[in-house]
Amino acid sequence: MSKAAELAALIGSQDASNLTPNRNFIINGGMKVAQRGTSTASITGAGVFVIDRWEMDEAADSTLTMSQETLTTGDAFDAGLKHSLKVLVTTADTSIGSSQSVQLMQSIEAQNLQTLKFGSSGAKNLTLSFYYKSNVTGVHTVCIDKIDTTRTTCPLEFTVSSANTWERYTLNAVANSAVQGSSGAIVNDNGAGFRVIWGLAYGSDYQSGTSGTWAQNGTANFSTSNQQNIVGAADNYIELTGVQLEIGDVATSFEHEAFGTTLTKCQRYYLKYIDNAAYSDICNVAAYSTSAARGVLDMPSRMRTAPTLTSSGAFQILGIGAVSSVSISTTGEESPVSITLGGSGYTSATGGVFRTNNDADAYIELDAEL
Repeated sequence: MSKAAELAALIGSQDASNLTPNRNFIINGGMKVAQRGTSTASITGAGVFVIDRWEMDEAADSTLTMSQETLTTGDAFDAGLKHSLKVLVTTADTSIGSSQSVQLMQSIEAQNLQTLKFGSSGAKNLTLSFYYKSNVTGVHTVCIDKIDTTRTTCPLEFTVSSANTWERYTLNAVANSAVQGSSGAIVNDNGAGFRVIWGLAYGSDYQSGTSGTWAQNGTANFSTSNQQNIVGAADNYIELTGVQLEIGDVATSFEHEAFGTTLTKCQRYYLKYIDNAAYSDICNVAAYSTSAARGVLDMPSRMRTAPTLTSSGAFQILGIGAVSSVSISTTGEESPVSITLGGSGYTSATGGVFRTNNDADAYIELDAEL
């Protein structure tokens, strides 16, 4: 049997019993978890999340809408994928400045990447696969950006040959001296080790890379000279799902997980308490002083680091009265999150259920994103 035939047989013989679980470094690559909501419009600036773990960084003069879409047809749907992430251009930037960029990305926690053995002669090859659709044909780019130690990047080109059509792409990032030496190491901590970045637009400062080649040239190698300006016209879009980054030279079938498994992974980085009910119990609390009560939030997953708490809406302690503020009192990766509730008239006997106060839109969110 020829090598080509052997490879075809290997790919064709894949089934659930042959595939290693947790082989995908990407979290929520099927775009099914969206705790924050399903659509955000008028996006400008950095750090915008809609679908969990997927961040938009708009550093040009465009305006975008990012949304979770439901799939009903196409190759991605036929592969068992039911949702996608769509970025739609609502205001164009027809002239990208040299230092401007528009990027869709996911950051990967460094301690989850230690099996790659970067920084040693045994550094592993990687395969990135995904389903992608756009109305803009021609060359598009995605970059694997190793942030730790010495920044090392590998841009990857792929070609959209048919507009508005789902296609599956398989791209290889082969380890070379740039990741095999000590400067290629990934620190074993809870910071960002990789970013996987789809470029919608890059100025000339970012276009010095060679497709498929790791290089220690900083952000200059995020893309190649073939980069298109996808935000150059209103109504341009990209759509993405079924994203998988794994060790090896061959793309395996997308690793479908139970919804609860993916949700728990996402909640390490972001957690939202909301159920769209006017009265929703959150946790039990007890008085801490005459103007504060404290309680402990139930944590479905250990968060990556001490989170930032944001609250919105009306809350109460049942039978006691309104809550004026919600803040973190003690927290950490090793323990649940303790909260302090501001109010008035609390006594040593104050205690009860902390809940929303006839406000279906009230929420508390905990953010520990990379």
